[in-house]
Amino acid sequence: MISFDLVDYFLSWFSHLYKTSFYFITHMHKVPSRFLIKEEQALLLPKLKSITLALLITIMAIALVVFPQESFDASKNGLHMWWQIVFPSLLPFLIISELLICFGVVSFLGVMFEPLMRPFFRVPGVGGFVWAMGLASGFPAGAKFTARLRLEKQLTRIEGERLVSFTNSSNPLFIFVAVSVGFFQNPKLGILLAAAHYGGNMIVGFIMRFYGQKEEQAIPNRIIKLPSIKAALKQMHRTRLKETRPFGKMLGDSVTSSIHTLLMIGGFIILFSVINQLLSQMNVTALLAKAIAGCLHVFSLSPSFSIPFISGLFEMTLGAKMTSSISNANLLQQAMIASFILAFSGLSVQAQVASILAETDIRFAPFFFARVLHGFIAATLAYLLWNSLYVEIPDYGHAALAFPVSQIIGDETTTLYEQMLHLGPLFTIISLSVYTCIIAKRIIRF
Repeated sequence: MISFDLVDYFLSWFSHLYKTSFYFITHMHKVPSRFLIKEEQALLLPKLKSITLALLITIMAIALVVFPQESFDASKNGLHMWWQIVFPSLLPFLIISELLICFGVVSFLGVMFEPLMRPFFRVPGVGGFVWAMGLASGFPAGAKFTARLRLEKQLTRIEGERLVSFTNSSNPLFIFVAVSVGFFQNPKLGILLAAAHYGGNMIVGFIMRFYGQKEEQAIPNRIIKLPSIKAALKQMHRTRLKETRPFGKMLGDSVTSSIHTLLMIGGFIILFSVINQLLSQMNVTALLAKAIAGCLHVFSLSPSFSIPFISGLFEMTLGAKMTSSISNANLLQQAMIASFILAFSGLSVQAQVASILAETDIRFAPFFFARVLHGFIAATLAYLLWNSLYVEIPDYGHAALAFPVSQIIGDETTTLYEQMLHLGPLFTIISLSVYTCIIAKRIIRF
């Protein structure tokens, strides 16, 4: 048998050898030991990330098996939202916008808007077009057009990150019709929500003008001139000459590109609708709501908003709808929570934006920071503008206040929202049929 003294001798010898080798590696090669620790951590973090992501995906897969009916219902609700509202409302704007870029109209507007966009937001004049189309068509049109302009080298990376931070917003149709009339049954509330939402976005854009100043130090300051229609027309003509595709090819490419984007959007809507439902079934939403309730109490808001708030962080439509159903809170608090949810836009929309920006070198982190900032600013504006844009506005009746979102036809009121619910699926099916024909024709040709 080996004596304990001999074992201790070998252990001490190996310990001395380890210390000597470690000293040699860290000192003889001039590499401090803390750098080696950081290197080990750098190698460990990707492994932990892989394990964490694999674990989360596995849990979601198991949850799909455990809650099949709930998952199916959530998927069906997401699909209905996409093909009834999202697809028919976004497709025309995306196709027309693609054609405007091809024909140089965006370049024309870029020259005209340069004196406005450059001083206030530190982005080129073409950002005015992205801002207008993002406001009119809603999420995630601003990100799509920003990525397109970045790929065409009309924006630097920093300018693209500034532009995408304030050109993504909910469209007026969603705020006035779906939220104000559909959820809150209060058309007058739409004025307050729209002012807080779009006003907050402008403030975010002005704040983000200071972002990335160090990275732009090498860029010389540009002299801002008054807009010239002659120069704008020349720029539009030059852009048009660079486009060599015939009109039929441009139109087909615009349709396929727009529908491809909308298919991606639909996938994200369905996915996050299912995730939101599964988290609720596994009581994860309730656990997170307990933590959020304390934060809401700090701002003197009802803890009843905790579950709608968590739901809104994942999907803003569901969050806004649940917020409107809270009965033990006043309308001001509901408007503030709804404003935050609309401004944050939900992880579903943010995932869509991240997928679009991944095609470029535009980073997602500034956009996420802007959404959080927009949420707090919009909620604050809803509180500050409550008296002037809601309390002090007289109620002249449903017809007068509902004018932006409905039409009075005889004795019946047919809202645009209801028309879209009926005609949206038909429009979606026809558009997908055209998309399929175009793709099939191109495949057969090659």
